[in-house]
Amino acid sequence: MLCAPPQTLRPSPRPHLPPPPRCSGSATPPPSSAGSIRRQVLQPEGRAKLDPRSDRDFYAFPRLVKHVDDGFLATLTDLYRERLRPESDVLDLMSSWVSHLPPEVRFRRVVGHGLNAQELAKNPRLDYFFVSDLNREQRLELESASFDAVLCTVSVQYLQSPEKVFAEIYRVLKPGGVCIVSFSNRMFYEKAIGAWREGSAYSRVQLVTQYFQCVEGFTQPEVVRRLPPSDAAGGKSGSSPLEALMRLFGQANSDPFYALISYRNFKPM
Repeated sequence: MLCAPPQTLRPSPRPHLPPPPRCSGSATPPPSSAGSIRRQVLQPEGRAKLDPRSDRDFYAFPRLVKHVDDGFLATLTDLYRERLRPESDVLDLMSSWVSHLPPEVRFRRVVGHGLNAQELAKNPRLDYFFVSDLNREQRLELESASFDAVLCTVSVQYLQSPEKVFAEIYRVLKPGGVCIVSFSNRMFYEKAIGAWREGSAYSRVQLVTQYFQCVEGFTQPEVVRRLPPSDAAGGKSGSSPLEALMRLFGQANSDPFYALISYRNFKPM
C-alpha cells in the first residue's frame, strides 16, 4: 500500500485585523444640524403674489421715498442704537437709498443688498452693495460667519422662500450675531405674499417668528412693539371709520412698529 509521506502541520496565518479603537472617554459628536431648515412654514398658496411679474421688473425704477412714517423710523434707529455694536460688520438686506442706522455710530463695514442699483448707490451708509432677487436665487454670495448683524426693514412681506433666506441669514451671521426684522402695516399689496396680505398684525408677528424657528440654531425671537395710542387701545380711542380704513391701507398718521430680534446660537452678554 502506498502512503503519502507525512507532512508537517503549520499554523494557518491569522487574518489581519485593525487595531481595536481607543477609548477616549467621550463619543464623537454627530455632525451639527445648525443652519438647516427644520420645516417649511408656507403652503404654496401662501407664497403666491397677485402680481406675477418679476420683482426685478417691478423695482426697475428707483423709488426715493420713505415707506413708513418718521415715528416708525425714529423707533427703528433707536433700536439699532441699542442693539448694534460699534465697529461691527452689518448686512442691510433688501435695502434701498437709506439704512436708518444711527448717524453717530461708526461701523466697520456696511454691505447693502437690494433690487435697484440706483437706490443703493444713493445710500451714504453703504461701503458697497450688490443686486439680486431673493425670490429667484436665495443664495447670498457672501462668506459664512462674516457679519455681526443682518437687518431687514419693511421688506420681509415680499419673500416667497423665507425659509431658505433665513437659513442664508444664519449662515452669514457670526456666532452671537443678531438679525433684526422690522415691519409695519404698509406694503405693495400686489407684491406681498398671500400669507401676509391675508393676515393680521398678530399673525404677521407669528409668521416671522416661525421664519426664525424653522432654521436650526436661531434663538427664540424677541418681539418689540410700538403701537399708536388708538391701536394699543384696540382702535377705540379717537378712531373714526375713516381712520380705521386708512390704517387698513397703511395710510394712518402713525405707523405701528414691529421688530423681531434673534441671534445665531446665543445672545451675547
